[in-house]
Amino acid sequence: QVQLVESGGGLVQAGDSLRLSCATSGLTVSMYAMAWFRQAPGKARDFVARISRGGVYIYYADSVKGRFTISRDIAKNTVYLQMIGLTAEDTAVYYCAADFQAGRSDANYYQRSAVYDSWGQGTQVTVSS
Repeated sequence: QVQLVESGGGLVQAGDSLRLSCATSGLTVSMYAMAWFRQAPGKARDFVARISRGGVYIYYADSVKGRFTISRDIAKNTVYLQMIGLTAEDTAVYYCAADFQAGRSDANYYQRSAVYDSWGQGTQVTVSS
């Protein structure tokens, strides 16, 4: 049974940093592409970042590029999202997701929620301005 559990969210001030963690069980992160999405109040769930199963290909949403970094610890089967320079616009529930399929090449596949097989329950990040 695949399980993803996010942690590390909280209430912070603008300009602060946070590191989110996604602890996994029932899978090996080196066999899955892993991603982060977020959903702000009243808005759709948006793509944030993805790291390929081989760790070679990394994608970021334009809104977070240069501020957020996705990484993984294979030994711990954990994926991270390091966030710096947080603003109120980053306030959202952040979700971890896993994609088992290899060799995806369709345009912007990494942005589509439907390509991910498993999801965590989310962790709340609130940034006060």
